[in-house]
Amino acid sequence: MSIGLIGKKLGMTREFVEPGISIPVTVLFVEKGRIIDVIRKDKRGYEAIKIGFGKIKNSKLTKQMKGYFAKKSTEPKKLLKEFRVEDASQYKEGNEIGLEFFKDQKFVDVTAKTIGKGFAGVMKKYNFSGLRATHGVSVSHRSHGSTGQRQDPGKVFKGKKMAGHMGDKIRTIQNLEIIKSDVENNLIFVKGSVPGSKNSIVLIKKTAKKIKKIPTIEKITKSLSQSTKPKEKKSSAKAEPAKKDEPAKDKKPEIKKEQVKGK
Repeated sequence: MSIGLIGKKLGMTREFVEPGISIPVTVLFVEKGRIIDVIRKDKRGYEAIKIGFGKIKNSKLTKQMKGYFAKKSTEPKKLLKEFRVEDASQYKEGNEIGLEFFKDQKFVDVTAKTIGKGFAGVMKKYNFSGLRATHGVSVSHRSHGSTGQRQDPGKVFKGKKMAGHMGDKIRTIQNLEIIKSDVENNLIFVKGSVPGSKNSIVLIKKTAKKIKKIPTIEKITKSLSQSTKPKEKKSSAKAEPAKKDEPAKDKKPEIKKEQVKGK
């Protein structure tokens, strides 16, 4: 399991590249996280680090958490997240981790909770076509139809697509491209959409898959360099193909003198 950073989704905008091409991006605000605890294998059976993110008033903490932060001698943090690592000895309590963690990364995975849609029907939830909209259908135009069979099996199978709660689930979008990162303002610009509404909490991690995709900005610069290359001018005077010696049509055949004498 790789280390990640917890941030906040600020919203969407677009970034303009040199020739005027716009790229839709999601802006994520990521504060620096502080390592609060280093978990050893001899104590718990695995190695991990616990990172705290965000600020919170001391008055909003429970007595247990007040004692926990006092023991660690750190300021209270709003969110605590544990990440498993291979070697915990590389990390020390009190160190901070920020956007520099993604310095050499071109793609990231973003996890967040989707927007809740409430109780939704099958036409909205699963894109069912519904029943006929003309006469003959009695007040069930948007219903899902039958859900079971006869006496055998006599039940509705698990996983049947039916009306129910839609959204409000944790989902991960993989291989989102980093267009720009502003370390001074703790902002990272990611191409495409991210689950959740504005000001929702997101988890940013390194990609789980190996990607061979070329980034968008590199593609644009490559295409520009190819288009600006000077093209070789074709010579206007075309090389004429070598003509074979053909007998001239206008010229009369020459009469030899010997033939005239013989006559």
